[in-house]
Amino acid sequence: MGHDHGDHHHDHSHDEPRWKHDGVRVIKGDQLDPNTAQTPGMFRQAAINHARVGAQKIWAGTVSIEPNAKTGVHHHGDLESVIFVVRDRARMRWGERLEFTAEAGPGDFIYVPPYVPHQEINANPDETLECVLVRSDNEAVVVNITDVEPAERPETVYWVDPIHKHP
Repeated sequence: MGHDHGDHHHDHSHDEPRWKHDGVRVIKGDQLDPNTAQTPGMFRQAAINHARVGAQKIWAGTVSIEPNAKTGVHHHGDLESVIFVVRDRARMRWGERLEFTAEAGPGDFIYVPPYVPHQEINANPDETLECVLVRSDNEAVVVNITDVEPAERPETVYWVDPIHKHP
């Protein structure tokens, strides 16, 4: 028993360069990649994705959303999303008729399950909302829902990031 485990450990010298470059990675906050979909009123930057670090199963980056920005109603297929609020206030609406609402402030996490129709809103009319977004796949999946009237009308500035395309 247990022989398999030893087998990879022979040639350390040839492992080192691989681990040095393909091991743990630190992506500095001032070195994020703005070469991702951009839209007026938004600034988003990728930190962890396939192109930058070879990530297979997750995407992570930052999103800054202008005051009063709102998305249309949408869901993300079988993706899971986590939003961490760094600065200011996010309002989420969700449900068949967007009848549920919750707000999140700095230090709060928001979890959006697969297939849940929702709308993201910058709840502050005066301040930029800054968030970290993590999602469970590198694929950009957005399903816009047109037959539900949003509880709060989207403004001209939409919340658009790599998976929230402009309507």
